[in-house]
Amino acid sequence: MKDFLKLLKIEFQRIFSNGVLMAIFIGAPIFYGILFGYVYKQAKVLNLPIVVIDEDHSPISDKIIQAFQDNEVLLVNDVRYTAGNILKEMPVKQYEAVITIPKNFEADILQKRHPEIRVDLNMANILNANTASKNIQSVLVTLNAGIEIESLKKSGLHPAQALASYESFKINFNKLYNSSGNYITFMFPGLLVAIIQQVIFLAMALVFARDFDDGHFGVLLKKSKSSFYLIALKATPFLIMIPIIWLFIGSLFSYFKIDADIYNLPMFLLAAILTLASMCIGMLFSIAIPSQLKVTELLMVVSTPAFILSGFTWPTLAFPDAISSFAQIIPSTQFLSGFRKIAFYGGDISSIKPEINTLLLIFMVSFTLMIILLQYKIYLFGKKNVNH
Repeated sequence: MKDFLKLLKIEFQRIFSNGVLMAIFIGAPIFYGILFGYVYKQAKVLNLPIVVIDEDHSPISDKIIQAFQDNEVLLVNDVRYTAGNILKEMPVKQYEAVITIPKNFEADILQKRHPEIRVDLNMANILNANTASKNIQSVLVTLNAGIEIESLKKSGLHPAQALASYESFKINFNKLYNSSGNYITFMFPGLLVAIIQQVIFLAMALVFARDFDDGHFGVLLKKSKSSFYLIALKATPFLIMIPIIWLFIGSLFSYFKIDADIYNLPMFLLAAILTLASMCIGMLFSIAIPSQLKVTELLMVVSTPAFILSGFTWPTLAFPDAISSFAQIIPSTQFLSGFRKIAFYGGDISSIKPEINTLLLIFMVSFTLMIILLQYKIYLFGKKNVNH
């Protein structure tokens, strides 16, 4: 035990003396956690620029323009009477929508000719386009209903009858789980978990690869030739430090007022197994590829698309089968699936059993391979020294 504690002290010294490792392991979660939080702090998209082409110049077209100006999501950048060259302006103005109110619009309404308002959406950014489309439709549907009801009232119907004549049925949408459509609540967890997984991968990738590079591996073997012993020695500093990072990440949820239930036993269990699985994968790569540069490059290739493949923003059901199968063996995929069940749906341990089982399988397979491969490396090292 005394030798283990002495070696553990050396491990901490080697970790803290590695500037790149410290920047990745400590700096990345802090920097990206705060950065992502402030990027999405506004929680929803506001002031999307639109232009209105009013070819009618009537009281009704004025009312429509005023309704757009009153909508917090839309920003009426310009009102004009002719289209001009909108396409030429787009690289600079980047309007999210161009709304054209045609000539004789009011007259056609009064004569029941059912005129058409044209909405041209800028689909370059689908999120902005969908948000703009939803709010434009909301404004126009509301105004359309109001105009129709007023028309019926003028024809002699009682206001209540006019409303009843227009509304054949009512629709009541009840939004559950992030009912406000808060974007930070949606995006923040997925981005942070992808970062944490990548940080663990890269940090663990250096633990053995660095020893192989600088010869420290031979020093360790003088103390013990047990792969279990060496893995425990390498993992212990990170098992002490990683929970601190998780606590920091949890505090960001409170700081940015993200409505998610994360302080509970199922979430603790999920985070713990994700940590172990990610550590084992990183260490496995570190043992298999005895070069710091090569192993970090390879793990970057594996971890970079992890967020996209997790199914957090785009469902895995839409993936080709081969890609979907590969996504299932990335720890963050399982974690984010379980996270949503716990944090938003109020699930318990039984509800995340499939995710827990898959994470445990990833952990056990990578740990077993790591033990076998490291013991083989120890054998080869000893054989090499005997020959010399």
